[in-house]
Amino acid sequence: MRQRIWALLLLLIVAGVHMKLASATKHRKNHKTAHNKELVDAFEKRLLAMFELQSRPKASGNRSISDYMWELYKKQNKMHSGRKANTIRCFRGQEVTSKNLCDPFNVLYSFDLSSIPRHEQVSAAELVLYREQSSQDRKPIHRVQVFDLLRPRTPNTNSIQRLLDTKVFRSSSLGEWEHFDVLPAVHRWRHNPHENYGLQIELVSTANTTESQTVRLKRSVGEDPHRWNQVEPLLVTYSFNPTNSKVDSLSRTKRNVRKHRRKGRKDNCRRHALYVDFSDVGWNDWIIAPPGYNAYFCHGDCPFPLPDHLNTTNHAIVQTLVNSANPAAVPRACCVPTELSPISMLYKDKFDNVVLKNYQDMVVEGCGCR
Repeated sequence: MRQRIWALLLLLIVAGVHMKLASATKHRKNHKTAHNKELVDAFEKRLLAMFELQSRPKASGNRSISDYMWELYKKQNKMHSGRKANTIRCFRGQEVTSKNLCDPFNVLYSFDLSSIPRHEQVSAAELVLYREQSSQDRKPIHRVQVFDLLRPRTPNTNSIQRLLDTKVFRSSSLGEWEHFDVLPAVHRWRHNPHENYGLQIELVSTANTTESQTVRLKRSVGEDPHRWNQVEPLLVTYSFNPTNSKVDSLSRTKRNVRKHRRKGRKDNCRRHALYVDFSDVGWNDWIIAPPGYNAYFCHGDCPFPLPDHLNTTNHAIVQTLVNSANPAAVPRACCVPTELSPISMLYKDKFDNVVLKNYQDMVVEGCGCR
C-alpha cells in the first residue's frame, strides 16, 4: 500500500514537472512567435519607409494595367532618360457625364492627383490616347484637341477652356499612343486643387463614326472591361523627389564588376548572390513587377597586403598596414558595397493608381575594401 502511494506521488510529481515543462515550452514558443512577428513588422515598416510609403497599399481585385505603363516599365532599366524624374504615376480618368457632353467625340475626364506628395516636383505631364489599327486603305485624318476646363458651364454662364495641346494625324496601320502635353493644367491643379475641373477632349475626324472609334476616347458598348483597361485614356505624370536624387554612374560600375571578376582567393572580398522575393513579406499582392530582384551583398576578407583587384582606397591600405603591425590599435578594412544601381518598381498605391518608380542604391554592382 505504501509502495502504491509512493508510486502515485512519483507519477504526480513527474506529471507536474512535465506540465511545467510543457507550459514553459509553450511560453517560449509563444514568445518566439511574438518576437518573430515583431521582427517581420519592423522589417516591413523599414521597407515601406525605404519605398517612401506611409502604409502598405491595400490590394484591389483588379490587377490589370494599361499597356502604356507596361511598355514604360519594360523600356526602363533606368528612369525615363529624357526627363528629370524618378517617379512616373498613371491616373485613370473618371468620365464626367453631362447633358452638354452627349457627343461621343467630346468627352470630359477628371483626374484625382491628391496622391502626389507636395514635396515632389512634377517636371512633365501627358494625356495619352490610344489609336488602334486602321483597316481602311485610305487612312482618315483626325484632329484631337485637349483643353483645361477653367470654369464649368452653368445655367447662367458658358464654360471657359484653355487649349493645352492639339494634334493632327492619320489613322495608323499599327496601334500607337498619342501624347498631349498637359503640364500647365497639372501645375494649376496642384496649386489650386479645388479648381480641378478636368480635361476636355475633342475629336474631329474625316471618317465615319465606326472608324473614329479607333481613337479611344470612350469604352465601346459591350467591350470587355479588361480590354478597355489596356487602352483607356491616361494622365501620366513624371515627378522628381529631391530626397532620392543620387547620381548613378554605370560606366564606373561596369569597370568595377570587371575588376571583381579577376582571379583571386575565394574568401576575399567579393559580391555574393542575394535574391529578395517580395512574396516573402506578402507584398506580391500590390507590387505588379518585378516579383523580386537580385540585390547581392558584399562579404569576404580584406587581407594584408591588399591586392589591387579588391578596389581599395588609400585610406584602406594605410588602415590595413597599421592593423598588420598592431591589430589592437585599429581593425582591418571592411568589405562593403562600392557601387550600387537602381531598380524600377511597378505597383498600385493606396488610391489604386499605377506607379512606376525608380529606387536608387538597391543592387550591389561592386564590392571593395574600405
